[in-house]
Amino acid sequence: MSNRKSKNNNLIHAECLLQVQRTLRERFCHQSPHGNLFGIQVQYKHLIELLKRTAIYGESNSVLIIGPRGSGKTLLINHALKELMEIEVSENVLQVHLNGLLQINDKIALKEITRQLNLENVVGDKVFGSFAENLSFLLDALRKVPIVEDLISFDYGNCFNFLWTFGDRISSCPVIFVLDEFDLFVHHKNQTLLYNLFDISQSAQTPVAVIGLTCRLDILELLEKRVKSRFSHRQIHLMNSFGFPQYIKIFKEQLSLPAEFPDKLFAEKWNENVQRLSEDRSVQEVLQKQFNVSKNLRSLHMLLMLALHRITASHPFMTSADLMEANQLCSMDSKANIVHGLSVLEICLIIAMKHLNDIYEEEPFNFQMVYNEFQKFVQRKAHSVYNFEKPVVMKAFEHLQQLELIKPMERTSVNSQREYQLMKLLLDNTQIMNALQKYPNCPTDVRQWATSSLSWL
Repeated sequence: MSNRKSKNNNLIHAECLLQVQRTLRERFCHQSPHGNLFGIQVQYKHLIELLKRTAIYGESNSVLIIGPRGSGKTLLINHALKELMEIEVSENVLQVHLNGLLQINDKIALKEITRQLNLENVVGDKVFGSFAENLSFLLDALRKVPIVEDLISFDYGNCFNFLWTFGDRISSCPVIFVLDEFDLFVHHKNQTLLYNLFDISQSAQTPVAVIGLTCRLDILELLEKRVKSRFSHRQIHLMNSFGFPQYIKIFKEQLSLPAEFPDKLFAEKWNENVQRLSEDRSVQEVLQKQFNVSKNLRSLHMLLMLALHRITASHPFMTSADLMEANQLCSMDSKANIVHGLSVLEICLIIAMKHLNDIYEEEPFNFQMVYNEFQKFVQRKAHSVYNFEKPVVMKAFEHLQQLELIKPMERTSVNSQREYQLMKLLLDNTQIMNALQKYPNCPTDVRQWATSSLSWL
């Protein structure tokens, strides 16, 4: 009887841990609009006011949200759109989300706009003379017909009151265009999409809000003069301006279980453990290192995700050791790890390239130079390294290129000799020396060659 009871308890405990992992992974992997805004409340206030002016008063606007990756640009726009959809006129607001990585030209972008506005049947087989004509037709169609996902649930009374109040300026539903990876749209031919969107936002046509998300601070310099003249020049900058005490608070909030978690008793114990972790000196040192490298929440989520993987039925609560090991994994040098798996010959070639970089001050080198350097070492110093034939050394050299530890300076031509193609080493001296210290069974004379001065060369 007692065995059955303990087995049931173990099952309940395992299900609880699965729920913990599911809850926290969902939080770490997805920019939920239900999460808290950290350090970007002022920017949020500006953005939501701008969107409300478009949704409620039919005022067209354009704005760029600029900040490094992981600074919260997507989180900011998701929060703002969520709040906007909760106001009375939200059912009349249409959204179009474009991404520069997906919509690589204006033709694809226009098809996606048509699809998201549910206007495929309206467009049909019509042929348009220009991009502007096509986009104008789509917006005219919105002016004439209220387009929503479900016409049955559309509140025509609200729409009528809305139109009556604001007259001809709002003769169609407002459209919010969100352009992620905005800088990639700049490279489209003649910047036609951007020109037409900004042009509409400045004219008395359909009310639109054009919101661009980008990492580039010089984005305005990339816009053509005619596009720039139609942009409002509004910019919202996200720079992760919070300090380390706020970072600790974010750590606690991101790792804590919500109040609605099914097992209240376990959630209480988990959150108490999180509070203890935030006060632990070793954990604070790990977080301080992480904070100094990058303040963005994406890197913090990666750290917490790696620590979360260590939670098991026999190890139900996170410890400082879990976070320390996760930090080591986060800071691991992937190229140095590749070096650990190389042959002794390939290691020797990398050391030869290191010496060439030191002698010629980072100037490019070719295979023949590396081979000559390797021959000097074998003839003068090496006792444990075999003097390989040149074709074998060439094969090892090509393998280093395949592993992307070296790269060619120019594109390889058919007639060029491989031995004389200029290359560049993609490892610095620190990476090489750290990798050699951990290299298993590295010959002593090879290690001495790596650390030796250059005078004997």
